[in-house]
Parts: sequence; C-alpha cells; structure tokens
Amino acid sequence: MGIKWREMPHMTSGLARSLRLNMFRSARWKLTGFYLAILLAFSITLTTGIRVFAERELRASNDAQRTEIRGFAESGLSLLLPNPERDFMDVQRNQTDLARQHLNRDLVLLNLGAMVVGGFLSYWFAGRTLRPIREAHETQARFTADASHELRTPLANIRVENEVFLRQKKFTDDEARELIESNLEEVQRLEQLSSNLLALTQYGQTELALSDVAIREIIDETLAQAAKTLQTRHIQVAQKLQAAKIRGNAESLVQLLIILLDNAVKYGREKGTVYIAGARHSGTYVLTVRDEGPGIADKDLPYIFDRLYRGDSARTRTGTSGYGLGLALAREIARANGGEITAYNHAKGGAVFSLELPLTSGN
Repeated sequence: MGIKWREMPHMTSGLARSLRLNMFRSARWKLTGFYLAILLAFSITLTTGIRVFAERELRASNDAQRTEIRGFAESGLSLLLPNPERDFMDVQRNQTDLARQHLNRDLVLLNLGAMVVGGFLSYWFAGRTLRPIREAHETQARFTADASHELRTPLANIRVENEVFLRQKKFTDDEARELIESNLEEVQRLEQLSSNLLALTQYGQTELALSDVAIREIIDETLAQAAKTLQTRHIQVAQKLQAAKIRGNAESLVQLLIILLDNAVKYGREKGTVYIAGARHSGTYVLTVRDEGPGIADKDLPYIFDRLYRGDSARTRTGTSGYGLGLALAREIARANGGEITAYNHAKGGAVFSLELPLTSGN
C-alpha cells in the first residue's frame, strides 16, 4: 500500500527528529572523549610530576643515609659487622626498589580511578554543554517546521480556490469579486505573518534607542491606534495608572501594548471590559492588561510566549485567528526594552499579562 501524502509531514518530522537525536548523541560521545583526553593528559602530567619529585626526595634521602652509614662504619661499627656499609646499602637498595614499586602501583591506580570517575563526569559535562545547543536547535527546527506549515496553509487555500473557480465554465462578476477578495485576505495573512517573523528577528538582533518616556503618553497612543478595533468589538477600557516615567523605546512599547490589547479583545468576553493598571514596584513599573475571558489553560501557560504556539481552542472564540507570533513578539519587545513580560490567570477570571519595565533614575 502506498503512503498517503497526508502522512508524509509526520514521517518527515519523525525522521528529522531521529537524525537530530543521533547527531547530538554522536556529538556527546565525541565531546566526552575530548574531555576525557584532556583529563587523562592532566592526570598523566600530574602523576609524572609527583613521581619526579618523589624520586628526587628519595635520592636525597638515600644520599643522606649513605653519609651516615659511612660515618657509623668509620666509628667502629666494622667490629660488629664484617662489611657494614655494603650490608646497609643492600637493605637501603631493597627498600628503595620496594618503595618505587608501591609508588608506581599507587600512581597507576590513581590514574585508573581518575579515568573512571573522569569518564562519568566528562559524559555528564558533555550533556550539560550540549543541552542549550540542542534546545536551541530543536526550537529552531520546530519553529521552521511550524512556520512552513503556516505559510503553506494560506497558499494552499489560494490554490484550491483558484483551481475550483477555473473549472467553472461560466462565472459572474460577483463570483470573480468574491474570489479576488478571498485571495486578498489570504495574501494579507501572509503579509502579516512575514512582517511578524521579520519583526521577531529585528528585535532579537537590534539594540533599541531608549529614552525617558511618560507611561501616560504610551497608553494614550496605544488606545488611539486601537480605538477602531475596540469600537468594532464594543470593548470598554478601564484604566488605573500611577503616573511615572520609564526608560524605554516609545514606538516599540506601543506596538507591544497593541499586541496585548488585541489579544485581550480576541480572547476576552465579547462586549466586555479590558483592564489596564500600572504602578511602581521595587524600582520598576509594572503594567498589567487583563481581559474577562476564560483565561489560559494551565498546560499552556509555560508555552504561551513560544513562537507559533497556540493554546487550547476553548479560549478562542469562533472567527478568531492568528499565528501564535504576537505574544512571542511582545516578549522580544519587552526584553529589548530591558523588561520582562509574564502571564497568569486572575482570581476573578480572565488572563493577565504583566509587563515589568525599568523606571527612570528620577522616579
């Protein structure tokens, strides 16, 4: 039986995952061998140095003993022993050879122990060294696969709609207009996706020009730009802001807050209220945006800021669409402004996004 084309992405993904696993397993063993070689070289150098110093001290001790033995022999000890110097020399030589054997045996055992313990430690350190690289590689691979899938979906829709339309022998002007409008919607979605992908890359690589900005100015500009969307969805905005100046880039922060407002409108209660609050806290300014929706599932909270991650469909109302890039972009903007963004569920219901930004030195 042939393989269905729908099964191919899963098979390709599984094969790619297996190849990545084998690649990192091989890299870990190679890195383990490299660490072990360094440890072995260090251990051999150390034990060789110990042996050289031990031999030097042993020779110095033997020379001192021989001097004393000669003194004893000259002082009349020869009356008791026929050849006392030679007898003492033989005993000393035997003891020296025995000491060398013990020293060599102990040094070999020490190196073997270092090899065994070092092998385990090298393997563990290799895993720790490769872990962030592996996670970054897997994240990049997953992101590439997800982005490819998101790009393929609107392109497939455009192709299918046009193929079906072209099979018709006759069509009206209204049908042609409807097809063009549908195609333009898909093109707009592709433009939005590509713009967000580009913005993610730019915020991750570009250093923003920061200045002292009044929080009220940022909120007012955000609400002005989002006024049409809020009015269309019949969403009210309740504000409770403590006046302050923050250190940041005004344009990017407005973009961040628009993302949070758009998220609150999409997933909040229809004809409900979005709550914006802000206050100083421990040298920072904490700004929160809360909706009245069902909140975020506990299993989704750790991943809500991951690129192209979209959570439980129960949180999404009918007609709500997105690519899962908005919150990822919001996090990149927050970090580019020296801040951080987190998400949690409010005790009274709804999701809360908390943005923490640095205050200016004068606050």
